Amino acid sequence: MSELYIRVAEDENEEPMEIPSEDDGTILLSSVAAQFPGACGLRYRNPESQCMRGVRLVEGVLHAPENDWGNLVYVVNYPKDNKRKMEEIDAASAVKVKRGFQKTSDLIVLGLPWKTSEQDLKDYFTTFGEVIMVQVKRDLKTGNSKGFGFVRFTEYETQTKVVAQRHMIDGRWCDCKLPNSKAGPDEPMRSRKIFVGRCTEDMTTDELRQYFMQYGEVTDVFIPKPFRAFSFVTFADDQVAQALCGEDLIIKGISVHISNAEPKHNNSRQMMDRGRFGAVHQLFPNFPGGSASLAAMFDRSQYQFPSSHV
Repeated sequence: MSELYIRVAEDENEEPMEIPSEDDGTILLSSVAAQFPGACGLRYRNPESQCMRGVRLVEGVLHAPENDWGNLVYVVNYPKDNKRKMEEIDAASAVKVKRGFQKTSDLIVLGLPWKTSEQDLKDYFTTFGEVIMVQVKRDLKTGNSKGFGFVRFTEYETQTKVVAQRHMIDGRWCDCKLPNSKAGPDEPMRSRKIFVGRCTEDMTTDELRQYFMQYGEVTDVFIPKPFRAFSFVTFADDQVAQALCGEDLIIKGISVHISNAEPKHNNSRQMMDRGRFGAVHQLFPNFPGGSASLAAMFDRSQYQFPSSHV
């Protein structure tokens, strides 16, 4: 029998690839696996029943259905665990690509010695990677250093490495951070915490920590008890957290959705107001009209509660 080419695809909706058959009309599983790593067999949709059927596999050799491959498109089979692993790798790769396009930011360097110059600062940070900009903030009148400055790197990975540690500069320990003060008045501080939705009850904190460590340093993992199908993961780098937001990741074969965890400071004013109202109610338990009247008055800010009582 002359050599035939069989159309094989990873999915029914994908463009097929032609795989060569052997002289006897069979196909070696190794020929399929060479193009589709991890493949363990083939299946096809029966034209009459419209059901999927498996192709007979004997000792690494695939045999044509009814001795004729026909003009069908055959779909690759993968081991269940192998397929899940591949999905996890694909999801991780997609996020890493997304992170790869992120730009570096100006980092604030705190605790600089008064004698440190911009050249000193550049010489030190150049040991980590290429430096785009350095600046030591000085008093406009005296010209003396204010004890802090800024640095910016070319590579995002260099920035991550610098932020993750303390620095001895001119005999003094200094910290390098992303300045949250750059955010506008209506822009919230960027959170290092993410919300992981659609979790299953068999996921543990250790498993989540191990999974998310591939993206960056994880400082905390929290799963509420009783179980509520979500968890929180906190990173050392807020840019890692922001890069993951909006992604659907595969953990233990389950698709979980990543979104922003609302920073606690967003609710701080509301909590403070509740605390002040409670304190006022204790001072005036017999206020005319009861709690509702007192609450209405408090909301209109007609009563300025002394800060010493809060």
